[in-house]
Amino acid sequence: MFVSFGPRNRTSSTRSTRHAAEPAQRSFDDLGAPLDDVTFCVLDLETTGGSALDCSITEIGAVRVRGGECLGTFGTLVNPGRAIPPTITILTGITDSMVVKAPRLESVLGSFLDFIGDAVIVGHNIRFDMSFIQAALARDDRAALTNPTVDTVALARRLVRDEVPNCKLGTLAERFRLPHQPNHRALDDAWATADLLHILLERAGGLGVSGLDDLRALPTLAGSAAVAKLRLTERLPRSPGVYLFRDRAGRVIYVGKATNLRARVRQYFSSDDRRKTGALLRETEQIDHKRCESELEAAVLEMRLIHHLLPRYNSAGTRWEKACYVRLDPTERYPRLKVVRKPSAAGDAVHVGPLPSRRAASLVVEAIHSAIPLRQCTTLPGRSTRSGACLAAQLGLARCPCTGDVTPEQYRPTVERALLALRERPELVTDLLRDRMMRLAGEERFEEAAAARDRLAAFEDAVARQRRFDRLRADGRLVVRDRGGLTFAFERGVLAEVGAADDPDAVAALQFAGMSLRPVQARPPCPGPPDSGPLDASLADELSIVGRFLERNDDRLEVLESESIPGPYR
Repeated sequence: MFVSFGPRNRTSSTRSTRHAAEPAQRSFDDLGAPLDDVTFCVLDLETTGGSALDCSITEIGAVRVRGGECLGTFGTLVNPGRAIPPTITILTGITDSMVVKAPRLESVLGSFLDFIGDAVIVGHNIRFDMSFIQAALARDDRAALTNPTVDTVALARRLVRDEVPNCKLGTLAERFRLPHQPNHRALDDAWATADLLHILLERAGGLGVSGLDDLRALPTLAGSAAVAKLRLTERLPRSPGVYLFRDRAGRVIYVGKATNLRARVRQYFSSDDRRKTGALLRETEQIDHKRCESELEAAVLEMRLIHHLLPRYNSAGTRWEKACYVRLDPTERYPRLKVVRKPSAAGDAVHVGPLPSRRAASLVVEAIHSAIPLRQCTTLPGRSTRSGACLAAQLGLARCPCTGDVTPEQYRPTVERALLALRERPELVTDLLRDRMMRLAGEERFEEAAAARDRLAAFEDAVARQRRFDRLRADGRLVVRDRGGLTFAFERGVLAEVGAADDPDAVAALQFAGMSLRPVQARPPCPGPPDSGPLDASLADELSIVGRFLERNDDRLEVLESESIPGPYR
């Protein structure tokens, strides 16, 4: 076995230890490390066969490189503890007599692991080599390697496949005239793979690949003309923010948010296989971005831009104009539930909403009707020539005036019960629905039980959403600080200000313009308190985002200012 560090000396087999002056390898928690700063350990193994389950390692070769320079080499024959098949001897030239006095794998594993350290492991078909290494570690009761890996086969298929008949190491070494030629000996093949890695890194740089995360994602990029547009992502930072895809005319066609702008946008070129993605990338000619202090700011900015611009490739956030409300107006003679687009101006009317769709609103109505016998038909005494009661009244599901024997005074308790359920006691509906669902399931009436389940879920979601909105609107002004020192100020649920993390007392107004957009207002108008009427549908998306943020981080936020009693947003 020999281990050497520093520039390679091909005639030397002197054993040595790691040079004390070698820079310490950085942590790879941040896979965005610039490639020039990354230490790679390029390795190759020779084995007695193709399966790590029943074959053994006969030779290990490895080269550590960083920034195009060799930091050291590792090479040793290994006694596999079994005869080497003749076919393997013919392929590699390694014979039984060569390994009979070589160390067993268990005795070199420690040194090999020390040599690898926390470097990124590189290999030509690295899965093969890693399978043997991980199997050997398991047999020796050692922890598995968790180092990031890079496969030069996969990189070559992405970057140079059109230039070569195949991506075998020997073919690539010959085509690119690598300084070292592979010969099925571990260290020589490791050297050839290291040479190939540097060629591939240069090619990848032309596509805007500058960090380790970019390099590892490169093999999964979609094989289309859109790959050439990776250059559009070069300026994207690895921080929270909002990104905008623009077409040739400069129009914004898609808006998104991300906790890591660079990684998220590059996913569109790889793992994102949604049907619209290909068309989106074909039309995209420019990608703009805005960095944000936090994920919350990014989510709010994304929603406001979508509402303002209505990009045609966005679906979520562009349908708020289709929101519905469930209304019950107790001033009517025989009040009934109605699904409406616009809330009523009547001061006594109770509204649930805005709800995201007419379907959701209809399920809420069905849930209430399942528990409270409100009028369901439109027939009023003296206003219809239809004879007889409606179907709901005939089945005993509703107290309707169409029966001719229900006065407004007799109907009033039913209305009061519905108002109580909507305002204060939703369990008047949910408890009955839950009992009905369980009873129907016990009777194996599964379709009816599923319908009851859907109504129950819709009503519970609507009530929770309504309470969140009301709780936020009740706070005239709320200022909170997270554990990182970042402050957020809200005015009736609308995000108004975000403070710098290094100066939590200096709260700076959000800035949403400056991206060659039409002027975007810093924030929408604040809603009134809950008793001022229903929430406008245009504000529901933002209040939903803010409400979820406050709920999820309730135990990690310090209330600095509040115009109502501080408490959980649930």
